[in-house]
Amino acid sequence: MQRLSSPSTFFYKRVFPVFWFGFIGISLIIGVTAVRSAGRPEAWPALFAPLLMAVIGFVLFKYLLSDLVDEVWLDGEQLVVKNRGEQSRLSLGDVMNVNASTMTNPPRITLMLRNESSRFGKNLNFIPAGPRTFLGAFKPNPIATDLIQRIDSLRRRSA
Repeated sequence: MQRLSSPSTFFYKRVFPVFWFGFIGISLIIGVTAVRSAGRPEAWPALFAPLLMAVIGFVLFKYLLSDLVDEVWLDGEQLVVKNRGEQSRLSLGDVMNVNASTMTNPPRITLMLRNESSRFGKNLNFIPAGPRTFLGAFKPNPIATDLIQRIDSLRRRSA
């Protein structure tokens, strides 16, 4: 089996949000303590910046990270998808479209499925494995390109 998804998915989905909101929480506690001890009510607006960072972080995490699956493996002509302890096998023939976004961090590959019978929904999103370079953002993702070629050859054989 060949791993298609990045091992850093765990960091992006589970560890980074804890650090983000932990840092914001500590900043708020320090700010509230400083404002109260100084007795200066004009300093309260300075606490809105961490609150704004928390809201922006929540929205970004919700739309960019929450829909990522944990692992995607290629096993011959099947995809093995793992997410939150659940595992599913999907045929490459069930993939209707492969989309790779390059100008996002982390980069994403979205596999659109023909039907919604997958327990993970109609779209499978994952972070592709492999090294990331600055110039790599301007090139097609090799994993997405390989998947497109495999799906195309599978369709040609079946047609």
